Amino acid sequence: MKLTVVGCSGSFPSADSACSSYLVEADGFRLLLDMGNGALGELQRHCGLYDLDAIFLSHLHPDHCIDMCAYFVARYYRHEGGRCDAIPVHAPEGAQERLTTAYGDSPSASAMGEVFDFHTLKPGAAFEIGPFSVRTERVAHPVEAYALRVEHGGRSLVYSGDTGACDQLDELASGTDLYLCEASFIHGKEDIPDLHLNGREAGESATRAGVGRLVLTHIPPWTDAQVNLADAREAFAGPVELAAPGATYEL
Repeated sequence: MKLTVVGCSGSFPSADSACSSYLVEADGFRLLLDMGNGALGELQRHCGLYDLDAIFLSHLHPDHCIDMCAYFVARYYRHEGGRCDAIPVHAPEGAQERLTTAYGDSPSASAMGEVFDFHTLKPGAAFEIGPFSVRTERVAHPVEAYALRVEHGGRSLVYSGDTGACDQLDELASGTDLYLCEASFIHGKEDIPDLHLNGREAGESATRAGVGRLVLTHIPPWTDAQVNLADAREAFAGPVELAAPGATYEL
């Protein structure tokens, strides 16, 4: 199983990174986790525009899903070979309506559903996506949001999506090999429950879950990533690093 960081900036793109988007590959199957602002362009550095096999959207905030509107254009109006077949999209309830509204002038209200086959996420669900075994849990965020655990070949990774500290996240991450965890806030600066984690909280969650490796992501351009990295290392004894566009991890 291979993880590629397509984009890792939180809230809006930085000068160096698109917003949240992560490509997971195994056995020739490509699963994309989120498609935030700027992700579609960066994705094409790592795979062909029409080479994705499935998409997971953690929640419907723009920095995690808005480039789905651009991807709709690419799939709906493809010039060679006709319109693309519908690709599975696992997302919170209302994703089709939300993306249709964001796009604004689709040919019809059902057009998104012609190229995206929407599947509604549920808390505590377990299912298969291609060669991957997947589990989802709802996490603490102002809108319906999900963390995801992906397993293949005896290895696993967990993606937190956007979340505050919560038991569901720790349980989902238990024993995972790679923990891709958001760290948007700085300890002692922002303290807003059920919104985002800071670096220390991400490290504490990794410790409680007993993960193998912690990768901090979704750090907004206004947040000092080095402070969050240091705070996470104080709270977690295992390897910790910052996500970076183009970074790859083999599991």
